[in-house]
Amino acid sequence: MAPAVDGRLAVLASIPLSFFAVMALGRLIKKKRQNNLPLPPGPVPLPLLGNVLSVDAQEPWLTYTKWGAAYGDLVFVRSLDERMVVVNSQHIAEALLDKRSRIYSDRPYLATLEPYGLSINFAFLGYRDEWRLCRRLFHQTFRPESAVKFRPMQIRRAREMVVNLVDDPQHYYDHFATFSLSVVMSAVYDYDIGARDDPVVQIVVRALIPGSAVLTPERALMLKTFPFLLKLPDWCWGSSIKRSARVSTKNVNEMADVPFRYVQQHMADSSFLARSSMVAENLRRMETQEGAPKPEFEDALKKAATTAIMASYETTSAFLMIFILAMVLYPDIQKRAQAEIDSVVGRGRLPTFEDRASLPYIEAVVRETFRWQPVAPLGVPHATSSDDVYNGYFIPKGTIVTYNIWGITRDEKRYPNASRFIPERFIDSDGVLIADDPTQYVFGFGRRICPGRYTADASAWSAVVTMLATLDISSAKDDQGKVVSFTPTFITGVARYLTSSYHSFSRH
Repeated sequence: MAPAVDGRLAVLASIPLSFFAVMALGRLIKKKRQNNLPLPPGPVPLPLLGNVLSVDAQEPWLTYTKWGAAYGDLVFVRSLDERMVVVNSQHIAEALLDKRSRIYSDRPYLATLEPYGLSINFAFLGYRDEWRLCRRLFHQTFRPESAVKFRPMQIRRAREMVVNLVDDPQHYYDHFATFSLSVVMSAVYDYDIGARDDPVVQIVVRALIPGSAVLTPERALMLKTFPFLLKLPDWCWGSSIKRSARVSTKNVNEMADVPFRYVQQHMADSSFLARSSMVAENLRRMETQEGAPKPEFEDALKKAATTAIMASYETTSAFLMIFILAMVLYPDIQKRAQAEIDSVVGRGRLPTFEDRASLPYIEAVVRETFRWQPVAPLGVPHATSSDDVYNGYFIPKGTIVTYNIWGITRDEKRYPNASRFIPERFIDSDGVLIADDPTQYVFGFGRRICPGRYTADASAWSAVVTMLATLDISSAKDDQGKVVSFTPTFITGVARYLTSSYHSFSRH
């Protein structure tokens, strides 16, 4: 009797095993069928090294744009053990990152995030519950309906920035940083930034300028390949990476902790209770519901708040530097923009958001500034969470997907004379704005699109229109009155910062 029972048990046990075996075989066959499809075209890789020696590590978008011209809008690149697909067209970026966002919403592993203290930026989190919580907290404050209420402050701060530029032109970048951070610091922490030399602004600048440079797959690859560099003693050659990572972590933690503690310390203040901010509102809600914020919730809230600071500073400050460069290099465009403001608004008052629809040339200038020298030439990289097939090409799970914003902006068919600053390209023969708007691609795609894009766009417009209405921006001159020649230089990373000093400000 026992052998019969054992036999029946064996048959019953084999049923689920057979099921799993059939499923595994099906996946294997599917995988084999997919693997018969070609990878997207790209440069021939070297054994072991791949294409790593062929990529310009400082400005990889230039390499990818060149390869796009040779291989098409979808280019496969291999660097050591990393696989990357570079998307060189808006159409394909929308097809993959928007329409197939379920597959393309993850983030690649960046070996520099944790060592440099930059994992606090939730934009780089994987596509999981922690990211969803951070995104929800962020969206509550910066969704389109909420962003509208920031407009009076954006106009007020833009006018304050102009006064600072006239009074203290040498520290123009500090004035741009103050303006860029003013709205977000108020919305997130209810912190009112001082007009000049605010200590929190200095903390942010100190934390972010060096850190941004390491947040790209190309830069992170070295630390991923040689992780022992973080363990070298300080006296050893090559330990500079460890030392810079330690300093970066200290600065980033200070940037995250100081304003967060400011809110916590002031929440008991009755005058503070009358005001609102993202951090205070969520901490109060958690205290009401739970008695005290859960550690994971407080951590997500701090990440959402810090990400708002980082994103605002990195995009708007860099954008304004590009705008100033364009006005210096193209003075006729500045004159035409000022003429439009004078004719529509007049000289008796300053522009407000109510004038935006009546100033199409100003809108074109803003669009062209976004396009001409994109602040984030490669955006933030995505990663595939499963295998995919697009247009007959196989894209494996775990592939880094980079959308080449620089390549999109340099498409000569779409943007003739793409290297020149030409706002007229966005206006038709009747003086009406066309549908093409770079904000449709410079802020990302799909579920990972920048949730603060409405506030960022409004800040950019308010700063541009206010500067054009009040200032004449021209080349810097030496003591003899001769124009100082210059070559624009950039600090590169996820964001691209213009560093040259080349201009002067005077009242318009």
